[in-house]
Formats: sequence, structure tokens, C-alpha cells
Amino acid sequence: MADTTVLREGLRFGEGPRQGADGRLYYSDFYGHEVRALDLATGDEEVVCTVPGQPSGLGWLPDGRLLVVSMLDRKVLRLEDGGLVEHADLNGIATFHANDMLVDARGRAYVGNFGFDLHAAIAAGGEAPMLQPDWVPPGTPLALVQPDGAVGVAAEDLKFPNGMGLLPGRGGERGRLVVAETLAFGLTSFAVADDGSLSDRQVWASLREHFIAPDGIAVDADGGVWVAPALQPFAFRVEEGGEITRKVETSQLCFAVAIVEDQLVCCTAPTSPPETVAGDRLGRLEVFAL
Repeated sequence: MADTTVLREGLRFGEGPRQGADGRLYYSDFYGHEVRALDLATGDEEVVCTVPGQPSGLGWLPDGRLLVVSMLDRKVLRLEDGGLVEHADLNGIATFHANDMLVDARGRAYVGNFGFDLHAAIAAGGEAPMLQPDWVPPGTPLALVQPDGAVGVAAEDLKFPNGMGLLPGRGGERGRLVVAETLAFGLTSFAVADDGSLSDRQVWASLREHFIAPDGIAVDADGGVWVAPALQPFAFRVEEGGEITRKVETSQLCFAVAIVEDQLVCCTAPTSPPETVAGDRLGRLEVFAL
């Protein structure tokens, strides 16, 4: 029996949940090609924009303009009064579909990508080979987009860089960026410089022993990281070093998480391959009181 309450049904595949400055939950529906905003208190929901190239990661510039990843054309789009416009082109960096994104308080965006055609590989040989410890997935860069749209490489050779969060600094140290490396089965952290560049790469948590291929993540106020494991119907709270301190059961596989006020929001679906979920509406938003 799931620990969560189903808040919304009828999604194709929900991803990239974020709390906006207005308090609403914003999220992308990959195969519905929509970014939506949901008021958790009233249940009112609206379509914020339609993204033909398939929306994923979301974030905001300091002036409140929405940024959204357009997956298939590997771009970051910006929502203006007249509609979506190109903010950054990632084709020189992303080696396959662009994916999740974190936008910091200065408007710098870190954007991950698949690295290779994951779904084609699964269709050809199944998931089993990718779950073996000796399988080495292709590495790919993590992109850094400056507020003016200039694009550079933040880090090299990540194994499917996916969800990201900013960890609070301790003992006078600056905070660190934590990145879910889905196909490395772990969380990796970096020191963040004033210009947004990354250094001091460290394994923050190795999660293979728990069968957690981290997809979306969310950092809580205490510096713990809530992880959507992609391969399991749970959300896990992880501490540095890999200790799991909480486990929340969802009704189906969990692919993304967000913390909105005092609630954990989970995007769930029965599976992820588009040929299975794109035509159906089996995705859900589920919530759990923290």
C-alpha cells in the first residue's frame, strides 16, 4: 500500500517538478508537450506553455521569466509575453536529448542530457546489461548556460546527468552542486565558483547496492537529498555517504521529486519508454506530508 496520496492522474509522463515564486507546483508532461502549474491548495491547474520539442527541466531567471528545456532539439527556451523564444542552444554540448535543469539564484542554468539513445538501447537489448556493475555507459558533458544564454561545459564525462540540487554550505564553506548520475547509480557533488564553474568532483553517495538509479532529486532544508530511483516505486532520503534515512512508497515507479512547502511531490509512471507511455495517460502526481 502506497504511503502517498494521488493528487493528479492522467499525465503521460511527468518530470521536472519545481515550486515557483507564486507557490504553485510547476511540472512538465514530456509526451503531452505541456508545462503546467498546479495550486496544491485549491487544485486549480493551468497550461503555462506548449513545447513541441518535449519539455523537461524548469527554472526561473532572477526577473521571474521561466526557462524550460526543449529535449528533442536540445535547447533551453525562455517564456516571454509573446511566447517561447530560444534562450540557449545546447547542440554543441549535449550528445543526445537534453533533460533536467537547475537554475540558480543568479540565473545560471545547469543542464544534463541522456548522453546516448537510452530507449533504443533498452529496446535492442533490454535493461539487464545496463544494471551490471561492469557495464560502462557513455559519458557526456553537463552544460552551463549563463543568464545571457552563453553556453559552456560545466563538467565532463558524467553518466546520464539528471536531477540536480544545491547543497547548503557548512562551516563557512560554499554550497555544492549535487548531480544525479543515473547510470552511475550515484550522486556526485561539485564545488561551485563565483562564475558558476565547477571543481572538486566527489562521490556524494553511491547507491548501486540499493538498486537506485537516481533520476530526479530534491534537497531538503537539512541538506538531505530526496531521490527518485526510476527503477522502484519509492522515494528515498539519502545522506552524504549513502545512508538512507527515509523511504516513501509510491503507487508506481518514481521518476522525479520536489519539495513544496511541507510536502514531497512525486512524479510517477508505470515505466518510461515512450512507445509504452506516450499514448496512454497513466502518469500521476503523488504527495506525501513530510
